[in-house]
Amino acid sequence: MKIALLTNDNRDAHREYEKEIPWFGTAPEALLQGFKELPAVEVHVVSCTQRPMKSPAKLAENIFFHSLHVPKIGWMRTGYQGCIRATRRKVREIRPDLVHGQGTERDCSISAVFSGYPSVLTILGNMAPLARQFKAFPGSFHWLAGQLENFTLPRAEGVLCNSVYTEAAVRARSRRTWLVPNSLRPAFFAPPPQHPPGPRPRLINVGVISPLKRQLELLALFKRLHEQGHAFQIEFVGRVNAHEPYGREFLQAIDQAGAHGYAIYSGVKEEEALIEAFDHADGSVHFSTAESFGLVVAEALSRNLKFFGARVGGIIDITASVEGAELFEVDDWTGLEQALARWMRAGWPRPRNAAQIMMKRYHPRVIAERHLEIYREVLGALSPHR
Repeated sequence: MKIALLTNDNRDAHREYEKEIPWFGTAPEALLQGFKELPAVEVHVVSCTQRPMKSPAKLAENIFFHSLHVPKIGWMRTGYQGCIRATRRKVREIRPDLVHGQGTERDCSISAVFSGYPSVLTILGNMAPLARQFKAFPGSFHWLAGQLENFTLPRAEGVLCNSVYTEAAVRARSRRTWLVPNSLRPAFFAPPPQHPPGPRPRLINVGVISPLKRQLELLALFKRLHEQGHAFQIEFVGRVNAHEPYGREFLQAIDQAGAHGYAIYSGVKEEEALIEAFDHADGSVHFSTAESFGLVVAEALSRNLKFFGARVGGIIDITASVEGAELFEVDDWTGLEQALARWMRAGWPRPRNAAQIMMKRYHPRVIAERHLEIYREVLGALSPHR
């Protein structure tokens, strides 16, 4: 089976045009790791970029890479017309059995449905609901992404949804759906080192510093716990924009918390450093207002961390049957604060079965095999008409 996988090359998003090795979002990256273990499938990764870059022809024995230069005029301002045309030309050269568009945020979904080949889409973030939540104005990025999502979903053969929440949000706009969670990167399943317990619990929060993820509100909560006499340290990991009001206020608040010794900010961490940070923590807190899947939650649980979070989106699926995982309504700050205090008083215990459950559900090979089942199902249904 030959598959064309359309995904965004993060070298373009981060303007890292000098790098020669492409890198992708955590979910597509982990999926490709799973495909590496399945020689029966030939995968052609196709990514559009705004500048030409030197890139490898292959990412693995059965995974090929195609970087397509599309001038800026062919992107968002023209509804990704340049990306659509460049991708269609390349896909005709590849001649895949099926085209898989990763995400509706940018060009991948619309390029997939206009490729001229059978297509499926993966929802990485529910863009139409997010556009409504943010009250996106016409012409803005989130508004356009929501419009593209509404346009592309019914034109694909089906949509792969990473959570029950996502599936409910897209079912009415799609021909059919499959529930397929994101996979974790293989390194998260390596046995964690054994660290002796520290003198105080350590917690971690991972995510872009933003109103959606509510790190400022968490800092206020932890300030109250500190003032109540609880000894702990919370580490915040994630990208922050110091030019935005929320980012500036967070940096000021974390400086004050750091002066009192109960909170630190570590910036962005790559895979190895992030895993090390998880392994030095005892618990994880993630209290965002919305979450399509919640990959960082699964990553934390794969390292056997105690989890506290909001009962939203895919977090509900991820934490099901996980020992000690505690979820609260999205505005139940009192419940969250009381639960954290109880856990600290109890000696901050960690779960024993979380890592095993995450491996069974989210190992890359497991998820890649499920993708192949779906591809065969789609092609089998289309074969009488092809």
